Amino acid sequence: MSQEPSETGFDRSLYDRFPTTGRRPKGEVEALEDIWCGPKGWQWITVINNNYVGVYYVGAAMLFFVLAGILALVMRTQLALPLNGVLAQETYNQLFTMHGTVMMFLFAVPAVEALGVLLLPQMLGARDLPFPRLSAYAFWAYLIGGLAFFCSIFFGLAPDGGWFMYPPLTSTTYSPGINADFWLLGIGFIEISAIAGAIEIIVGVLKTRAPGMSLDKLPIFAWAMLVFAGMIIIAFPSVILATTLLELERALNWPFFDAARGGDPMLWQHLFWFFGHPEVYIIFLPAAGAMSTMVSAVSRTPLVGHWMVVLAFLATGFISFGVWAHHMFTTGLPNGSIGVFSAASMAVSLPAGVQVFAWIATVASGKMKFNTPGLFVLGSLLIFVMGGLTGVMAAMVPFDWQAHDTYFIVAHLHYVLIGGMVFPLFAAIYYWTPMSSSRPLSERLGRWVFWLMFGGMHLAFLPMHLSGLMGMPRRVWTYAPGRDLEIPNMISTVGAFLFAVGVLVWIIDMCRNFRPFGASAGNPYDGGGLEWLPSELYSIRSIPVVTSLYPVWDQKNLAHDVVAGRYFLPGAPTGGRETLVTSPLNAEPQHLLPMPKPSGWHVWAAVFTAGFFLLLTIQAYAASVISAVLAIFCVMRWCWFLDHPLPQAKVDVGAGIELKTYDSGPTSTGWWAMVITLVVAGMVLAMSVFSYVFLWSRSTAPWPAPTDLLPALTTVGLNLTAIALAWLANRTLKRPPLATLLMVLAGVAVAAAWGLDLSGWREAGLKASMSAQGAIVYAMHSWQGFFVGVCGLMALYVVLRWLFGYVGPDRPATMQLVGLFLDYVAAQGLVLLCLPRLLALAAP
Repeated sequence: MSQEPSETGFDRSLYDRFPTTGRRPKGEVEALEDIWCGPKGWQWITVINNNYVGVYYVGAAMLFFVLAGILALVMRTQLALPLNGVLAQETYNQLFTMHGTVMMFLFAVPAVEALGVLLLPQMLGARDLPFPRLSAYAFWAYLIGGLAFFCSIFFGLAPDGGWFMYPPLTSTTYSPGINADFWLLGIGFIEISAIAGAIEIIVGVLKTRAPGMSLDKLPIFAWAMLVFAGMIIIAFPSVILATTLLELERALNWPFFDAARGGDPMLWQHLFWFFGHPEVYIIFLPAAGAMSTMVSAVSRTPLVGHWMVVLAFLATGFISFGVWAHHMFTTGLPNGSIGVFSAASMAVSLPAGVQVFAWIATVASGKMKFNTPGLFVLGSLLIFVMGGLTGVMAAMVPFDWQAHDTYFIVAHLHYVLIGGMVFPLFAAIYYWTPMSSSRPLSERLGRWVFWLMFGGMHLAFLPMHLSGLMGMPRRVWTYAPGRDLEIPNMISTVGAFLFAVGVLVWIIDMCRNFRPFGASAGNPYDGGGLEWLPSELYSIRSIPVVTSLYPVWDQKNLAHDVVAGRYFLPGAPTGGRETLVTSPLNAEPQHLLPMPKPSGWHVWAAVFTAGFFLLLTIQAYAASVISAVLAIFCVMRWCWFLDHPLPQAKVDVGAGIELKTYDSGPTSTGWWAMVITLVVAGMVLAMSVFSYVFLWSRSTAPWPAPTDLLPALTTVGLNLTAIALAWLANRTLKRPPLATLLMVLAGVAVAAAWGLDLSGWREAGLKASMSAQGAIVYAMHSWQGFFVGVCGLMALYVVLRWLFGYVGPDRPATMQLVGLFLDYVAAQGLVLLCLPRLLALAAP
């Protein structure tokens, strides 16, 4: 290892200083136990350890899985017989919409994200993920928002336009109530929670790995979670924009999708499916990473083709974004576009095939154990391959024209999602429960769970292929007798209830045996990753040096040496919670990251954030504004001590190796989080630009733009001035009053540029409710106005920190991050200025 090139100049020979014999000083373990102690009383709510939050998160996701499953059983009861009267049509539509929405938005993505929050710190050898309060905030926001959204069904307020919410069906003309608003605001809010979790995962995987865990030694599950989180960052902004535009149309009558005023309902499909189809692979990738981990353990051999599987993950993440129009073959797309998307739809199956063959080869080359995780792994393989084959069929355009919007597609979707995500998740629960529980789940009951779910799944969905080819359309609440659809539908209903019995047995097993937050049950499946090292609430006693892809298998006496405290951070050198920050490529130690203690601010922030969106839904605008102000206060209070150097500038982290306790710039976790956040904002901007260009291209009338040159040049000058002032502020930190003034002036310049550009459109007579151009222009400027408002809050935050003496050269992180944000907002303002003017010039 010491002969490999160093990424950061860290002397790797220092690793050799770690003692292999001797005892650590007394009191180190007791100090760790005291600092990372478990919660008491109300602290169960404010806890931020991944050990707790991860369990909460997985539990909440499984709760929504069960709730959505109950809705499915009611729907299958309705469809068991023709002209059945169990549900009225309106109620069925609400249940249908809620089932799909809860499964896709409240179960599938949160479940795999929760699995990452629970497992990644232990897999990476970290004390915790770098922003534990962000993970806890994301969980509480998801739980509160999700439960409030689900409860709408009990008051007749549940959405009924399908989980895809196509306009014009969801416009105020056809959906005049607030049912659709619950979906639009609730789901948009929950997606923000998912993005927060994705930021945590990306920074955690890249920056908090155990020393020596270079990318070639990164666990396969961590690779999958890294690609998964990156796809969330790219895909989810699209649905956030789509829901925002539709809500603006419903609330303010801005015609984005109204064809009579220049809008186009096809815009919704483009925006939604740019998110919707990659979401299938967003769900699949973490499950595939878990499968690759488990198939190695149950076969007792390293994964065959490890790097081919990693490349398949990356290829899936890339190709899946070229498949969104796969769902739009019947909408009249040009033949050239159809050919491209059809080819991409077939090409995306190749990386999945690589993974499947790698799993088969691993099973064939090892000694397979047919325990419960092993059964779920094999069952997942079979079901997912069957779903993949029907997916290739649907990628063929002539066949898709016939099968589109029939139950054949319903069957295909469920085979892919159950085989590619649900079965791997159940395998993961059985496989990793001993890591989080003092008792493993029952092998005997686990086998019952598998066979009931496996048999029920095929009984439920295999006949749907036949009923779809026989012409049964999906999204219908009943069907006419005499069309030979009775038997397939009855079999599907019986299979759904059999699947539900399997889930019920699993719930019983969990209630009998799951005992979290205590000593672990050990490593019954002989896994080779760091997560199987002995651990407590502080994760592992000391953070090891990793020299293998399977360290528990290959590094002799690793568990003993870790427990003996012979590696990094055997104690608590700063007297608080902490973990190591390492370099992204070679995992070389860079600095020590102080970790926060539990507090209630992130919980209150989640409560008031959820309150803002929910109150907005019922049009309680005054209360919504109050809730937003309280949420902002909680977030600012939460962030107040983030940029806070410790008294110890450097500390010994083991074997005489000293690391800094404060860092800023590109080596810090905060810098990475801000950059990723700006990537999210940039994707919203990119999809807004796409929306403008799309609507402009569909318009039969020219789209004019303000022609006054002086205001445009002034706007450009103000944005460039803001960038220069932010840069100067970070160069004058030795003079805190001047640095603060420069940063405030940068915010003022950005705000002035935005106001000047907006006034130009108003003077030109453009109105948001009159045309699609007015709607999209004012929507984009509203987005910029939101960012300008955030700049104002940041300027206030900087002023407060200066007044309290927290601005200076010894703590540059806050000013650096605010400067980055201001630079982005100024650049975004330049895009909004130039885009409509360039298109106006390009018009014939």
